[in-house]
Amino acid sequence: MDLEFDRKHLWHPYTSAISPDIAYPVISASGCKLTFADGRKVIDGMASWWAAIHGYSHPILVEAIQKQAANLSHVMFGGLTHEPAINAGKKLLSLLPAEFSKIFFADSGSVAVEVAMKTAIQCARKTKFLSLKNAYHGDTAGAMSVCDPINGMHSFFGNALPKQFFAETNEKDIREILQKNSKDIAAVIVEPIVQGAGGMKFYSPQLLKKIRELCDEFDVLMIADEIATGFGRTGKMFAIEHADIVPDIICVGKALTGGMLTLSAMICTEKVAQGACKNGMPLMHGPTFMANPLACAAALANLNLLTSWDWQKKVLFIEKYLKENLMPLRENEKVADVRVIGAIGVVEMKEKINVAQFQADCIERGAWLRPFGKLAYIMPPYIIEEEELKTLVEAIAFAAR
Repeated sequence: MDLEFDRKHLWHPYTSAISPDIAYPVISASGCKLTFADGRKVIDGMASWWAAIHGYSHPILVEAIQKQAANLSHVMFGGLTHEPAINAGKKLLSLLPAEFSKIFFADSGSVAVEVAMKTAIQCARKTKFLSLKNAYHGDTAGAMSVCDPINGMHSFFGNALPKQFFAETNEKDIREILQKNSKDIAAVIVEPIVQGAGGMKFYSPQLLKKIRELCDEFDVLMIADEIATGFGRTGKMFAIEHADIVPDIICVGKALTGGMLTLSAMICTEKVAQGACKNGMPLMHGPTFMANPLACAAALANLNLLTSWDWQKKVLFIEKYLKENLMPLRENEKVADVRVIGAIGVVEMKEKINVAQFQADCIERGAWLRPFGKLAYIMPPYIIEEEELKTLVEAIAFAAR
């Protein structure tokens, strides 16, 4: 493997092209383990950025892609359709509240958010959004505009982005902003219960329920960004279920295909679709690989697999284990907080983490974990065994020493 070429020419995410972070060479993956080129095996506590919920090389998912590739690997979705998209769409709607009606398949989570924002603008005939502080919704331009402009990772681009509204995670602040600006706000966009890459903050189902009520009161749409939380990560199939609410638009991605291929979706209610397409107006968005048959086949196989076993029991086991074994780290003088919900465990340090050193320490102990800022966290595949969880927790404990 030509790692020198990689270092000189391949630009990895969230790193400098001039002085890149180290990139460890992976040659294979199975279950919860990654195998490096030098033969070392590590437990993946990231589930490939939270997507590989069934682990790697699952035979059912592999077979679905192989079978589809032999028949139809891709065809444009403009003016054409195919069975994988139809069947994946049926399965997806069966998992969501009955109010959801229309599915727009996209390439990635960021693009799903872009489509959601365009749909909301077109439906509401308003152009601004209200987001929460510490929010993260993606790396494309529209999505960046609803990420936290100060504490988020996109502050450099602030002057190039549309100016949106941002509220503290409390009812009072959200209400005040809506009272003053609802005439301009098309939608409130939130990550339900768990805010992801903006800080791994958790908030209560009661607040989520109140946000839904405020959206109704002030006649603005509600967008739920479930790209990170969807498909069981918080202990419910979707995090909106913690508050028993139905947003107007929901975005899903990451775990949609079980980490096999990139695919996301914006799903909206019939009312939103009717409003956005009033008088036959089209939605002007169309990714080249929209509803790719391989990805849709993977999504269908993944969702069928997820609903074929007691994933919720396993996620609750992961939650219990992480609470019992991560919470004691609160006693560490270098640790600011520890948070756990579902298959998510977060250790927030008081100081910024040295990523290179942290990862080297974890790899030495058989774990693959990638922190950011002051946050070290575990979001493993649901199939992870107790002994593998133990490896991840011990690695974090050592690296946070």
